[in-house]
Amino acid sequence: MKIYTRTGDGGKTGLFGGARVDKDNIRVECYGTFDEVNAFVGLLRTKLPSDHAWQGRLHDIQIELMNTMSLLATPPEAARSNTLPLPAEAAESCERWIDELEAAAGPSEFFLLPGGTEIAALCHVIRTLVRRGERLLVRLGRETEIDASVFSFINRLSDLFFALSRAELSSAGIEEERLRSFAWKKRGGG
Repeated sequence: MKIYTRTGDGGKTGLFGGARVDKDNIRVECYGTFDEVNAFVGLLRTKLPSDHAWQGRLHDIQIELMNTMSLLATPPEAARSNTLPLPAEAAESCERWIDELEAAAGPSEFFLLPGGTEIAALCHVIRTLVRRGERLLVRLGRETEIDASVFSFINRLSDLFFALSRAELSSAGIEEERLRSFAWKKRGGG
C-alpha cells in the first residue's frame, strides 16, 4: 500500500465509514490537533531517558490519544462496533497521576510562566495544544454527539501536563516563575 493516495489533492479527506469532508472541517481540525498533541508527547518521550518513570504512562496517553482520534474521525452515522467510548479510566488515570505529582511538588496557587527546563517548557507546549484541541472539541460537540469520556479525558490531560511541568521543575530544583504582576491567585482550572 502506498503512503500517497491522491484522493486528498482536491482538499477533501476521508472519515471512518467512508464519508469525505473538507480538510478544514471542524472534525478534521479537532482530531488533527490531537494528532499534533500525540506527536509532541512522542517528542517529550524522546527527551526523557528510556527508563524514566514517565515513559510507560506517557505511552499509555499516546494510545488513548489514538483512540480519541479514532472516535473523533468516526461520525455517528458511521459508528462501528469496534469504535467504543474511552473508558472512564482514561480520565481517572490522569487524575491519579496529577494527585501523585501534586503530593510531591505541592499544589499550585499561582499563574506560572512556562520554562525552567526544556522538559518543563515542552510540557507547557503540550498543555496549550491540548487546550486548543479542547476548544475545537467543544465546537464539534455543538454539531454532533461526542461521548462524555472524551471531554473528561481531554480536560484532565491539559491539567496533567501542567502538573508534569511543575514536577519537572521540582525534581530539577528550579523555582517556578510566578506571575508577580497579578494581584490574585490562580483560581480553579477548567
